[in-house]
Amino acid sequence: MLGRVFLARVLEPGDEVGGRWVRERGVVEVVRRLREGGRALPGAGEKRWAGLCARAGKADPHRDLAAARSAGARFVIPGTAEWPGQLDDLGDARPLGLWVRGGPSLRMWALRSVAVVGARACTEYGAHMATALAAGLAERGWVVVSGGAYGIDGAAHRGALGAGGATAAVLACGVDRPYPPGHTALITRIAEQGLVVGELPPGDHPTPSRFVLRNRVIAALTRGTVVVEAAYRSGSLVTARAARRLGRHVMGVPGPATSALSAGVHELLRADAVLVGDAAEVVELVGAMGELPPERRGPVLPTDLLEPRTRRTLAGLPGRGTATAAEVARSAQTTKDDATARLYELRALGYVERHGDGWKLTRQAMISIRGGRSPC
Repeated sequence: MLGRVFLARVLEPGDEVGGRWVRERGVVEVVRRLREGGRALPGAGEKRWAGLCARAGKADPHRDLAAARSAGARFVIPGTAEWPGQLDDLGDARPLGLWVRGGPSLRMWALRSVAVVGARACTEYGAHMATALAAGLAERGWVVVSGGAYGIDGAAHRGALGAGGATAAVLACGVDRPYPPGHTALITRIAEQGLVVGELPPGDHPTPSRFVLRNRVIAALTRGTVVVEAAYRSGSLVTARAARRLGRHVMGVPGPATSALSAGVHELLRADAVLVGDAAEVVELVGAMGELPPERRGPVLPTDLLEPRTRRTLAGLPGRGTATAAEVARSAQTTKDDATARLYELRALGYVERHGDGWKLTRQAMISIRGGRSPC
């Protein structure tokens, strides 16, 4: 535990060279070599090794653990009961450990979780879709994971909380210093009702590279990633690509073809991402066998309930004016006697009326028929 806390202060998140050292030599040996200085470990140049040793000289795991305790956080490491095993899919880029604020078990929550990510400068449409998706997932018993940022991330967290559900924020800084500052209240609320997670020790600040590397944790932790809005260079696409490499489900919510904020999502959909429009379609992919969304169809019209041959008879009548039973029979491809019998059925239902030797559609039938036609 102390060795991993020490290394979390010295090595940057996602450092695959450092991860290989830990895998091949063990935590204790790597800590000893960094503290003693001397000859560099394989894969580190002289300048980088000197920088790591300088960091090691100032690292104090006892101080970091004390700061975490005062913030209500704990350090979860591989091999313990709370460690999510799916993070091991990251290989040498696996976190050395995770700082966690909040009462629930990180491992148990991660078993049934979905990432909802997207643009910081999102549109009203994007914020609405993220909120609705997160609320729907929460109502179905899924944990919504995001990055705590402005825009789509914040909307996803609020949607889950608003539905009385579970949400977790994975930060690119110390879990004791919420970032961005404008989301301090939101992240504090998440820590009280859910989980706030991060690789960096208490007090550490975010950098652009740390945001990018944080996204691999979001992708590995969850069963799938939904991208709601993303421009071509959006960091949320990094999460989607990491999810794809890890064999997780990648989903995208489409937007207007003219919106630059949906261009990145559309590129995902042109590749191998799956288009989703609501929580039910997300759960169909990431859930257990048989968790299917309801069948999608338009409204059932009264004429849909007619027997097929009766519907053909009704369709044989002209939109304007009258037609004889023989003319209707030719249009419906039946006999005159059959057409007459069905016209009387339709008269009893209020769809047609007789005018001398002819038959005519009623206003009720016209409304019902037009209701089933596309305006185009």
